[in-house]
Amino acid sequence: MAGKRRSYDAEFRAGAVRIVTETGKSAAEVARDLGVHESTLQNWVHRARTRADAEAAGGLSESERDELRRLRDENARQRKEIAELGMERDVLKRSVVLWVKEATK
Repeated sequence: MAGKRRSYDAEFRAGAVRIVTETGKSAAEVARDLGVHESTLQNWVHRARTRADAEAAGGLSESERDELRRLRDENARQRKEIAELGMERDVLKRSVVLWVKEATK
């Protein structure tokens, strides 16, 4: 029977990755010290390095992607609102034209 899957918070993962990258110890050694499976720690280190490489190459960080997604959603909502306001304005213009025609008869 398989054991219960453990979860680690982001702070713990970041600390473990920092130990590997800053001390020069192998991932296997740090994993044994922390009681984490070696491949799990290697995955964390790989993801951290990939993220760092993307940021260094001018890519967007995770928080920047979140902000971009939020801004795009807000932009779409505002475009929809502008289109609705434009339609309302057109209806009002037509109403004024009809009202003027009726008033000048």
